[in-house]
Amino acid sequence: MTTFDRIKNISKKKGYSSLRVLSETAGLGPNAIYQWRHKTPRTDNLQAVADVLGVSVDYLLGNTDDMHANKKDESTADLIAAHWGIDLDNLSQEEKAIVMARARDYVKGLVDAFESK
Repeated sequence: MTTFDRIKNISKKKGYSSLRVLSETAGLGPNAIYQWRHKTPRTDNLQAVADVLGVSVDYLLGNTDDMHANKKDESTADLIAAHWGIDLDNLSQEEKAIVMARARDYVKGLVDAFESK
């Protein structure tokens, strides 16, 4: 299976309506992922897609079947903040836990609202 195929499969499982939406969510051009059918992606672009999908780059490359094999030893709050471009360096672990709890509650509320439609 190619990198493109892996991205396509996992994006469907994660609920993305199209690779265009995934690409834009990752901060890439609308057709960037489609180009990867015939072109090798840049490392930073592949990492952006992996971060959005919540999997490792190694998983997308087919180097492992473990979706999280090469994740850095960072907290989930740090990974989410980095993805959104938010700096949590000045917060204590307790404050980060509060941020994470509120973010989790907010996202859960959104998911529950969509599921109840």
